[in-house]
Amino acid sequence: MWPTVILLMLSCFPVRAALRAGAAAADITPQEWPVRLIGGFSLDLAQSAHDPLYARAIVLEEGSVRIAIALIDSCYVKREELDRIKELASKRTAIPTSRMMIAATHTHSAPPSRAQANDQKEIRYVNRLVEQTAEAIVRANQNLQEAKLGWAAVPVPEELYNRRWYLREGSIEPNPFGERSDLVKMNPRAGSPELLHPAGSIDPEFFVLSIQSKAGKPLALLANYSLHYVGGVPPNQVSADYFGEFSRLVAQQLAPADSSFVALLTNGTSGDVNNINFLHPRPRSEPFERIRAVAGRLATHAVRLANRISYEDSAPVRMQQQILRLRYRKPTPEQLRFAQAALEQDDESKLPPRAKAYAQRALALERGPEFADLKLQALRIGPVGITAIPCEVFTETGLTIKELSPLQPTFTIELANGHYGYLPTRRHYALGGYETWLGTNNLEPEASAKITRTLLALLEEVAK
Repeated sequence: MWPTVILLMLSCFPVRAALRAGAAAADITPQEWPVRLIGGFSLDLAQSAHDPLYARAIVLEEGSVRIAIALIDSCYVKREELDRIKELASKRTAIPTSRMMIAATHTHSAPPSRAQANDQKEIRYVNRLVEQTAEAIVRANQNLQEAKLGWAAVPVPEELYNRRWYLREGSIEPNPFGERSDLVKMNPRAGSPELLHPAGSIDPEFFVLSIQSKAGKPLALLANYSLHYVGGVPPNQVSADYFGEFSRLVAQQLAPADSSFVALLTNGTSGDVNNINFLHPRPRSEPFERIRAVAGRLATHAVRLANRISYEDSAPVRMQQQILRLRYRKPTPEQLRFAQAALEQDDESKLPPRAKAYAQRALALERGPEFADLKLQALRIGPVGITAIPCEVFTETGLTIKELSPLQPTFTIELANGHYGYLPTRRHYALGGYETWLGTNNLEPEASAKITRTLLALLEEVAK
């Protein structure tokens, strides 16, 4: 009698499918030199690579659900190129493209991910980036095996500084359209007597999701930190910045004899955060010095957490996707007149800094489409929530999503599934500054609020 009752009781509880995971990386370092670098306002040509660029991928499977997460050492990648990657990978893995999330790290020392027209060398590089990223996903899928995972977070505020500052009255120059509407300035001179206080906050959380084989062998580690990039790379070299150095150090310490281990450091909500101590300037650093320092600090935390956390061999894996249509910004009549005049002006000393560059951006927005269709995603891995936004996202948005998410913990990966410029909150939009200028910020003023609402609804779906 009792055995029958016990069996009937046990049958009422669903048996969760075993977790499977696979990881892989593919080299995307340029093979032809020199290469144009993006991320700055000047034309920099790299003659060599200080360290390799990679596309790294993790595939997770629970029951009938299989998802792919990939990260590319690039400043940003537009949606069209990412969609090409997903289509290629989907054909070879049968993973739906709607269950693939691909992001860029935001190194400022990588070639463009979109080629200039008729530049055959850049076209070949972009094709290599697309094909190799798809290959990383395919190989990660081939490497699927029973796995277990654990997660933890630790505050690491020492490397984070909000880069938007209020300055003493009269200290902020006109924007590229000649307007004196900016109330804050990005990256003011460190140690300047004009500094008052930062205009925003930081998110100190450093999150680690560690994946092991069923036998306890390290397979992969996915981390997230809200730091824009570090820099200090000579303008004639390619580098994956601190994202790549972190991956190298974690692999060296967690899996020193295993070349198949993959570590990914995704960019959180860092659109207004960098590594410059504005109030207490550091001595001038040697090239790569700060990259090694920041990556080393984070790698130490990551390895310690991976070795201490408890692992589970079953976890819900979910991903939901939604297309959100937003309006592109358009120049005002005054901005259009200024832009046209700026492009006709031969003496650039009579113009505000970068006026011609922003004039071209303004005219491109005027001629461009009315709407942008953003691909937004929410993921669930165990109790962990992840949101993906195709912009350079301000910290306040990330903190709001963390606070209101039905899944705890939750973090955001920016520059995921495309790139549509900076995403300031409505408050920051009103403050002005570089990240809000037309041509740097391309989406409507309410974009951040609409994206946040959409992602919270998606998190509710994956939390069920």
